[in-house]
Amino acid sequence: MELKKTLLFSLMGLAAVTGTVLTQYKPLGKKPKALRSPNLVNGKFQNQLETPMRFSSDDMISMSKEYLNPDSLRKPSERLPVVPIDFSEKLGSSFTRIYWLGHSAMLVQMDGKTMLVDPMFGRSPSPLPFAKNERFSEDLPFELDGLPDIDVVLLTHDHYDHLDYATIQAIQDKVAVFIVPLGVGSHLKRWGVGAERIVERDWGETFDFGSWTFVCAPARHFSGRSLTDRNATLWASWVVLGETDRLFFSGDGGYGPHFKEIGDAYGPFDFAALECGQYDERWPDVHMQPSETAQAFRDVRADKMLPIHWGAFTLSFHAWFDPAEQMVGLLPREDVLTPRIGERITLDGRNDTTNWWRDIEDMNKR
Repeated sequence: MELKKTLLFSLMGLAAVTGTVLTQYKPLGKKPKALRSPNLVNGKFQNQLETPMRFSSDDMISMSKEYLNPDSLRKPSERLPVVPIDFSEKLGSSFTRIYWLGHSAMLVQMDGKTMLVDPMFGRSPSPLPFAKNERFSEDLPFELDGLPDIDVVLLTHDHYDHLDYATIQAIQDKVAVFIVPLGVGSHLKRWGVGAERIVERDWGETFDFGSWTFVCAPARHFSGRSLTDRNATLWASWVVLGETDRLFFSGDGGYGPHFKEIGDAYGPFDFAALECGQYDERWPDVHMQPSETAQAFRDVRADKMLPIHWGAFTLSFHAWFDPAEQMVGLLPREDVLTPRIGERITLDGRNDTTNWWRDIEDMNKR
């Protein structure tokens, strides 16, 4: 009996120490407290539609088999190419420039201002330094210390492939304001960003920054960075209304009527960055299938769309190039912008992006 008690107390002590260590591990961020929102139920944010996230035993078995498949095209056979960004080019206000930086990260220059969206520049979307899920491109299209001053960092939610501790540490001194969904500011504050530079918004709320208006809009997803903070912070899509153009950023999430509602309220949009990647029929409610992304594009009434949430990490079981290939097949080619990482696209009709991933796909077949 005494041995059992000793063992029990030892395990309890180990659990307490482990919990304390994890609580102090900065990349995890910090769970927010005392939030108020009509979207909070018993301390957790809720989607507008029921959004199940449970896997059956058959799902787990099938995923295990696919994970062990050595012939998969889930990763490219070589590092993806990047196009270096020239930040010495004068930032004018006559047209909008957008640079896709891999996955969901973007740099936007519009109306004389510069914005980063979901800037995840780390090697792997994980809080652990030894994680193996490495970025497909060896380099970024710029050196982090070469970034210009950033007027706005816009975040859609707190998952590791969108919000990265090391990235925030590297760029925060260049940033005027962080605009984030409700509760996400708690992570930033723990990482040294002053509260005066953080703007948090709930669904339906707005924020004016100079000539830009930001609208925090619904998404159908979830949040969390540890075992104890699932849905403690809000996830969102964002509408950005500028002098020049109207932009929409979907963030992550499953399909729903919110896309049409956003299009009816704020569209038509000149540009929409829409999640298209890391989908699977086993989690259809939190990530859109390609046909749903195409429908979301129609719903928001955008002129051009950029497929995002692909081209950087393996977070699903589809071929790494499938998101882009699907989009150019489902929508008119002239509507879909598919730049290389770092390649500039503009909203003045002068783009001629290619199906560049097919060259790498062909290499896999040789």
